[in-house]
Amino acid sequence: MKYITRYMLKQVIVVTIFVTTILCFAIWLTQSLRLVDLIINRGLPLSMFVYMALLLLPRFLAIVLPIAVFCATIFTYNRLTSDSELVVLRSAGLSQFAIAKPGLIAAALTSVLMLLLNLYLLPTSYREFKELQFAIRHDYSSILLQEGVFNTLGSNVTVFIRERNSAGELSGILVHDNRNPEQQVTMMAESGAIVQSEQGPRVILKNGNRQHVDRDKGELSLLNFDQYVVEISADKGPEYVRWRDPRERYLPELLFPGDSAEDRHQRKKLIAEGHNRLSMLILPFTYCALGLALLMSAPFNRRGQLRVTIISVSIISLIAVGHISLHNIAGRHLGFVPGLYAIAIAPLLLAFYLLMGRRNRSVPAFSPAG
Repeated sequence: MKYITRYMLKQVIVVTIFVTTILCFAIWLTQSLRLVDLIINRGLPLSMFVYMALLLLPRFLAIVLPIAVFCATIFTYNRLTSDSELVVLRSAGLSQFAIAKPGLIAAALTSVLMLLLNLYLLPTSYREFKELQFAIRHDYSSILLQEGVFNTLGSNVTVFIRERNSAGELSGILVHDNRNPEQQVTMMAESGAIVQSEQGPRVILKNGNRQHVDRDKGELSLLNFDQYVVEISADKGPEYVRWRDPRERYLPELLFPGDSAEDRHQRKKLIAEGHNRLSMLILPFTYCALGLALLMSAPFNRRGQLRVTIISVSIISLIAVGHISLHNIAGRHLGFVPGLYAIAIAPLLLAFYLLMGRRNRSVPAFSPAG
């Protein structure tokens, strides 16, 4: 019995890993394309792109895992049915529940992994991703200069660059300083760089000139230089306070929101997200148990169980869509929160009833098509 369980469980786990890898890669690839702009147009290193893309992986895993383990379970048991292996197990006296045990164990392992993802890895990785994204947009604006575009930095400082190489060095630089309307200055340089300092970003210009027009006298003052440093801003500008997205928060922060104005305004949304994470832990069990109950309750057919498989996929799809819909509705009306658990638990109880109720059935019925 233990050997049979290990044999079937191994097959389910292998297929689950394969399906999870394929689905995650497909979703990860499409979503990561949004970050390509940071590499092509904004000059961030490839390592930053890879790091930010990997931070999104737990978010995709939390979505894919319940679907992957369901697909793996249905595929494995369908193949065992087609190869008549389940017929042999039933003839040996194994109950429906005993045969379904490997699939349920795989679902249990998936739920444990989902627990780790939803309670720790997902909020940790997504929080790091949003913090990094926020820092790039606000704290590191000096390194996000686009080529061939007039970029505004700090207070009334405009920078134009013709080209930037992979090392961050700039060429064809024009800087117009309009912080003092009475003494506007324009600087041009062959090359240079923009660096961060405690006082703010600085533009280092090399081999260029500094031009200033005295409007009262109508005279142009021209200064050639080998190196010149321009302070972008003496202050750090406005302080940005970022509200944390529900996906960035740990479970206690969701179920018990803070007292800030934004938290009070988004209280229902936060609580709904917390219960959504908890109810999602049940979904791998629900998907696998219901799929197994439908598949194993169907008459044996040597041509395959395509019809039952389609019905199972359709029902699981309805449960998934219903769960997502209830999550969205619960974000506006907390009275729908119990529905998140009901739509996950009710089909699970029905599946266990079907599996346990047919415990004594040892020999499958053969359909005329068989």
